[in-house]
Amino acid sequence: MYRELSIWKRIDAKRAVHFRCFEDVASHLFCVQSADFYALPVTVDARRELDRQFIELFIEVEPKKRSRWFATVEQAVAAHEEEFSSMARIIAERERKR
Repeated sequence: MYRELSIWKRIDAKRAVHFRCFEDVASHLFCVQSADFYALPVTVDARRELDRQFIELFIEVEPKKRSRWFATVEQAVAAHEEEFSSMARIIAERERKR
């Protein structure tokens, strides 16, 4: 069983990120299932679609198999940010070489 945690981080005056996290109730470890990015103006449809994707991913792939787990939610968020910022740098570098 899992407990859902919503962690919000402001990027700037017009953007924010919503980290969709789980706590494994048995082990008390934390993971980030996904991160949803928002920019003003936010639409109802955008939020609805991200909620749908979150639920589908949870059902399709066991979080224990999909994610890395950490002792604190802060560690899980930091690892997620590092992983995806590294990925973004690699993609940007590949695009520059084209």
